[in-house]
Amino acid sequence: MRSPRPASMIHRALRACRSFGPAIGMSLVLAACGGGGGGGSGFFPSLPANPPASGNNPPADPPANPPGNPPDNPPGNPPPPVQPLLSCADLAGKSLPAALISLPTQGATVTSATPVAAGDAGNVLGDYCRVRGTIQPIDASAGAINFAVNLPEKWNQKTIHFGGGGFDGVLIDGTEVIRFGPAGKPAPLALGYATYGDDSGHQSSSITDGRFAANDEQLANYGGQSLKKTRDVAQALVLARYGVAPKHAYFLGTSTGGRDALSYIQRWPLDYDGVIANEPALNYTGTRLSNVAVGRALYNNGGAGWMSVAKTLMVQKAAMQACDKLDGAVDNIVSNVESCRQLNTQILASLRCPGGADTGNTCLSDAQIATVQAIESPLDFTTYSLANGVKRAGGYNLLEGALVAGPFTTRNLGSSKVPNNPATSTDANMYVTGDQWVKYFVTRIATFDTLTFDPQNPGSYAARVTEVSNLTDATNPNLAPFFAHGGRLIMLHGLADEVISPNSTIDYYKQLIATVGQAAVDQSVRFYTVPGMGHGTGSFIPNWDSLAALEGWVEAGLAPATGVAVDAVAGTYGRTRPLCLFPSWPKYRGSGSLDAAVNYSCVTEVGNPLACPNLPASVATYKGGNSFGEELRVQVNPATMAYTVTIDASAQGRTGIQRNGTLVSQGSCSYSSGTNGPVFSFGAGGVLSGGVDAPAGGGFAPLLAFQNTYDSTGASDFKAIAATFNAAGVVQDKDGVSAYGAAMKLRAEGSFQYCRDTTSKSFMLYVANCTGTEKGYIAYNASHGAFDVFTTPPGDPAATSGGALSGSMVVGLVNGATVPLHLVRESATSVGLRVLARAQSLASGAADGSYAMLSVKGENHDATVTGSGFNLGGAAAALSYDAPVPGVAQADAGRPGNFIFNSGVLAFVSAPGSNAALELGVRH
Repeated sequence: MRSPRPASMIHRALRACRSFGPAIGMSLVLAACGGGGGGGSGFFPSLPANPPASGNNPPADPPANPPGNPPDNPPGNPPPPVQPLLSCADLAGKSLPAALISLPTQGATVTSATPVAAGDAGNVLGDYCRVRGTIQPIDASAGAINFAVNLPEKWNQKTIHFGGGGFDGVLIDGTEVIRFGPAGKPAPLALGYATYGDDSGHQSSSITDGRFAANDEQLANYGGQSLKKTRDVAQALVLARYGVAPKHAYFLGTSTGGRDALSYIQRWPLDYDGVIANEPALNYTGTRLSNVAVGRALYNNGGAGWMSVAKTLMVQKAAMQACDKLDGAVDNIVSNVESCRQLNTQILASLRCPGGADTGNTCLSDAQIATVQAIESPLDFTTYSLANGVKRAGGYNLLEGALVAGPFTTRNLGSSKVPNNPATSTDANMYVTGDQWVKYFVTRIATFDTLTFDPQNPGSYAARVTEVSNLTDATNPNLAPFFAHGGRLIMLHGLADEVISPNSTIDYYKQLIATVGQAAVDQSVRFYTVPGMGHGTGSFIPNWDSLAALEGWVEAGLAPATGVAVDAVAGTYGRTRPLCLFPSWPKYRGSGSLDAAVNYSCVTEVGNPLACPNLPASVATYKGGNSFGEELRVQVNPATMAYTVTIDASAQGRTGIQRNGTLVSQGSCSYSSGTNGPVFSFGAGGVLSGGVDAPAGGGFAPLLAFQNTYDSTGASDFKAIAATFNAAGVVQDKDGVSAYGAAMKLRAEGSFQYCRDTTSKSFMLYVANCTGTEKGYIAYNASHGAFDVFTTPPGDPAATSGGALSGSMVVGLVNGATVPLHLVRESATSVGLRVLARAQSLASGAADGSYAMLSVKGENHDATVTGSGFNLGGAAAALSYDAPVPGVAQADAGRPGNFIFNSGVLAFVSAPGSNAALELGVRH
């Protein structure tokens, strides 16, 4: 694997030998260059007398290019690879004395140095030297730090330090790929990086095993000291093997590793040029105290607050239904988190069991609502402070899209209302780590009952909590020393993280701005928040090249801006979203594929989701009808949101009856009601969808009504509404409920004709001599404020007199456009509704948006139309436009059927099957 070193490389090493001062690098380079004598098992035979640095940093490594010397390569161009000065075997058995590690140890030893060839079975990392070793503790009862260093045969003159995870105890071997990196990108080691990591000084088969923290040195190592010790040893090995210092050094970490990254630059700011901290557990103590608070809410009082998986999923579903659409796209991602937060009260009220007592899996008791609030709300510390004056731990966004149970996470709230002591994997995931923390970090009593520990008032343990916080937390907001030498920081956190609160990271970011100023943060920090992303879980897991972004920033001065993230979740793999800088979030533009980042904008708006610009300014009456052909009025008082539905005409003998209720906002101009469950929605231009109790079969009948309608007092006035239409609706007769599709011609004198394809019994092009026909005319009835519909024999010519009264027609005016609604009442056993839309080409994109839909089965659904994509109630389908005729869109087998669109009103008729025959609604 080795090849002769070019003369220029030898000269560079010799120049380094002359210019490195009496620091750690000097002795190692002497060894690498053949100086300092021979023999011995150490890196070099004789040691300088300089002690370890007394401050936060050891003696500085020599600059890669001393002042006055031009860089070997201009920014943005990779330096030529450096080949080793020492063989891999030369490193085996070597040691580094304690004096050259900047924190107290008893020295380090390389226990193995193994050449790995690119052609070795299973190796995709290229030719490299795999070094393993230990750093010995001061306390004989403490564990040694196991470290891993990987030294490539073709080194790119850069190093990466990888942080740990959970409670550590597992060796981070430095061979990993970039976390949340692009699919297919090789690991940094394969790209030529020298990489390293450690196990933080203890060993365990579980990253939730906290027993190590009963030892002071092990706890201090976990808190960050092992990182510094490992870094010093790793850099010594790099210098020994290559004879030159790295041009750039980076730190990458996720979760505990993200905390490691931030902790490192807060304590030793000069060692790294750039850092990536993903979902960092920076407020570590606050996180564990929050874990305990959640456990107490779940398990105290006989487990009254414990929630089964079924109840947890119910909460998550209610939050998703209320908030998914607030970003303009129904995609199982809550992006507009802060607007959603304003719906907390309404969501919980809708889930409360009557009287507050637990009555089963369909609602929450008051104690269970308190548990949801314990998870959701920040935990404030009023009687004491954590490290760096921190007074709170952020809550989790359970009511804003975070998933703590179900298929998008591996975690839940446990399987029993009685926890184990100590807590185990059958208990709430949040509580397991909190329990270990109380037992071993704080009380150091292995049998301690954590449920008796009050996080907000820890009593005699308060000082110990603060002491532990000072050891383990990464909340120092003064990053000025790191920024001063050009350090760059990228942070990323999922807004649906169910393990480490993104709100704690947001708190830290705000404190960082308050401490060093917005200008410094803008220059040196990029903080991305990702909707839908959990803790490596969730409904959206971003893949993006954070390392390339950091390299470009540090090495070429190209500051990252809005990125593009590719979803790694199996069921939605490949869809993209913009990677927005906090506090912005991705808002759907309103048209185009929901799966393409180009159709989203990063915005900072936080609107009141309970406000509705489509509400009337004062008490208003809407005229329309329902799926049973009943003509009706809906009066709405926007001040109180009281409403009254009055039936004006009915074939079921309900004329004159009224139904009253109060609408409760669900956001996005949608409101829950008290009439058998329909959701009322106010669309732009004065259109209203909702429901009223059905005259038969229970449930509700969907209704559509308009604040403004077209009226006529003479035949000549029909010219304004005369046109050829497509009709979509429902027939309810003795044979059951079936979808209705047809062409319809409304003439200037008021006569009309429907045509239905004789084979499909549905849409067709209008022709005057069609076989499947229905004829009649309309006449305005001023007493009803609607048109009476009269049916004439199919064989008769177009007529405007005689015939049988068979229903009514309300012609809505929506922003000046006409939306005819035909209410069919042929008899008590033959009724229905038809929505009309002009039979002209319907272009892809014209109907794009989010809709609140109601079905003739008495169901509420959300729907989205995005170009050729359609989703109704969670069923996704592809659309073909002007199929089978112009003005009609056809959905494929994903949700088979057709829809027509008219001025914000969508009417969808299902293909024969088990789905509701008709769903209709309005665009938000």
